[in-house]
Amino acid sequence: MRTMIGLIAVAAFAAHAQTQPAAFPPRNVPATFFGTVVDDPYRALEDRNNPEVAAWAKAQADFARATLDSLPGYERLKKRIAELDESTTAVIGGLRLDANGSLFFLRRAAAENTLKLYRRDTRGAETLLVDPDDWQKETSKPHAINYFAPSFDGQLVAFGISAVGSEEASIYVMDSATRKRIGEPIDRAQYPGISWRPDSRSFFYWRQQELKPGMPATEKYQNGRSWLHVVGTPASADVMVAGPEVTPRMQVRRTDFVFVFAPPGSRFAVAVVSNGVQREAAMYTAPLASVGKPDTPWVRICDFSDKVTGWAVNGDDIYLLTYRDSTRFSIVRTRMSAPDLAKAATVVPASERVLVTMSAAKDGLYIEARDGTVKRLMRRAWGAQNALDVKLPLEGSVGILAARQDVDGAIVGLSAWTRAREIHAVSRAGKVTNTGLQPLGAFDAPTGLVTTEVKVKSHDGAMVPLSIVHRADVKLDGSNPTILYAYGSYGITEEPNFQATRLAWIERGGVYAVANVRGSSVYGYDWYKAGYKTTKPNTWKDLIACAEYLIAQKYSSSATLGTLGGSAGGITVGRAMTERPELFAAVVPVVGVLDAVRAEATANGVPNIPEFGTVTKEDEFRGLLAMSSYHQVKDGTPYPAVMLVHGINDPRVDYWHSSKMAARLGAASTSGKPVLLNLDYEAGHGVGSTKLQRQRQIADYYAFLFWQTGQPQFQRH
Repeated sequence: MRTMIGLIAVAAFAAHAQTQPAAFPPRNVPATFFGTVVDDPYRALEDRNNPEVAAWAKAQADFARATLDSLPGYERLKKRIAELDESTTAVIGGLRLDANGSLFFLRRAAAENTLKLYRRDTRGAETLLVDPDDWQKETSKPHAINYFAPSFDGQLVAFGISAVGSEEASIYVMDSATRKRIGEPIDRAQYPGISWRPDSRSFFYWRQQELKPGMPATEKYQNGRSWLHVVGTPASADVMVAGPEVTPRMQVRRTDFVFVFAPPGSRFAVAVVSNGVQREAAMYTAPLASVGKPDTPWVRICDFSDKVTGWAVNGDDIYLLTYRDSTRFSIVRTRMSAPDLAKAATVVPASERVLVTMSAAKDGLYIEARDGTVKRLMRRAWGAQNALDVKLPLEGSVGILAARQDVDGAIVGLSAWTRAREIHAVSRAGKVTNTGLQPLGAFDAPTGLVTTEVKVKSHDGAMVPLSIVHRADVKLDGSNPTILYAYGSYGITEEPNFQATRLAWIERGGVYAVANVRGSSVYGYDWYKAGYKTTKPNTWKDLIACAEYLIAQKYSSSATLGTLGGSAGGITVGRAMTERPELFAAVVPVVGVLDAVRAEATANGVPNIPEFGTVTKEDEFRGLLAMSSYHQVKDGTPYPAVMLVHGINDPRVDYWHSSKMAARLGAASTSGKPVLLNLDYEAGHGVGSTKLQRQRQIADYYAFLFWQTGQPQFQRH
């Protein structure tokens, strides 16, 4: 036994003793925008095909892996995370209904590594339909189900499969009874928005254009088209139904996405034109039977300027979620036979609540409404005058998971800061019943935790909601390791939720805090727009204010405070760090947007211009430069410890955002604290990551933060 312990110690020491990889040499590529010269010393790292770049990135990734693995508490922490994660018998992903009321859903059993697609009929009998491990057996690479859509009658299901986190999905069609695949897969279908027609043998979908040799990456999501596919026929026979220059009756730019839907129970189709990630949309309607035929008589329902962000259909009526009367939204109704938004009747007026989204069911319109950080569920029965609250068994967050116009009721998820999500069915009568589909595990409803909701005054007086969770016996003496999490883009609000793996942080005395900074829509559309493009500085200044609050109230201190943010949340935590490096012990940007100036040059950059801006407009360029953490790093500054986490196959935020930031911080920081570039070569943006990948990543976050906030179990002696 002593020999084994000695060997383990030697191995850990050897990993720790691994030499820090050499710095990547800066080769500045300056660019001038509106008279401002912008340096880019690590532009070369954008070329992933360059052998020098690939070798440097791999060396950095290996060093990060060895460093984390050698931390004294790492293996025990990782095992605890696995225990917590696998304590429930199953985890449920997305859900859809067919016209018969059968549920199609993704589920991963505790011992399984990936989500699989099942069907549960109205009698409760379940059938496994799609197992992505079948593809892994063929390729030795992890695969994932990106999306799925059952036909009206449930006899067929269309679904997307992609490999190694790439999200580069192809559409497959399967017979639900025999599990046999029908026809050939359709590629270039990352975001197809599949909508079946009532015949259950054909569907609409959006497809990316084919990238020919020499075409720039920025063309990837441009010039796409919406098609009508008949099951069993080749994609080459599909009929083009919408897109740029397809019909003069619909205005679609090269940069727009256009999705065509066939709402159940309606004789009309709806075409939704999206300008990338912009929340507002333009919408058109035409008789469903005419779509796919020459000169389809599309009629506009609304334009981008009409402030419509959501919709639902009941028969010939379309209900529109809009902020035209209030930034907290209202719902109006017009007829698709003769749409007239100016005369649309208000069916759910604006109030103090923020209306978030809605779904149509056979019995009424179901509506999510936010009351501060708490979500409510409302239902407006067809023909009723008012929307009434549905009484829920839990106060926290509610989300509509599945509803359709030809089935009564809705399927919803309920969760809180100290209770994991459970899935309930809401009946026509308003009765809420736990489906049992998502069982609670042994650690999914812990006791002995305290949740505190506060509002923190930001730099300009705005009051920022901050939710704080910790053990009841934690002393407010400034010594507690603390994670401050924030996002703050696209209007996405952080709602009460709990994951058992979070206990691995909290049970060790950790504090977990979530800030709904501006850029979210916790208080409505104006709160969102106050952290958008040129107002983006409010987002990270709100996070800074929350960090100062946690320190002032002695939840934490600058020696024990870490901040974590992913994707666009990389802007939030990255800029908080570069503006106030002394506030944080450690910072963890995950798949983060860190070079906002160059983001527009990537495949997913063009669709994100509506959210962040473009360098071709002076005011927006200056906004992008301000939010670009990479460009705000200053030489000779003692920055906190940083771990940059990224999947090499990320299609949303190119991994070089993290590479460039790691190189820049490594050259600039004088603190002597580590800068780790933690890359996963079989992952992307997180979509499609396996259970084991997720468990390792959570262990990486927590171990790094425990290490850098001075927790004794993670220090090397």
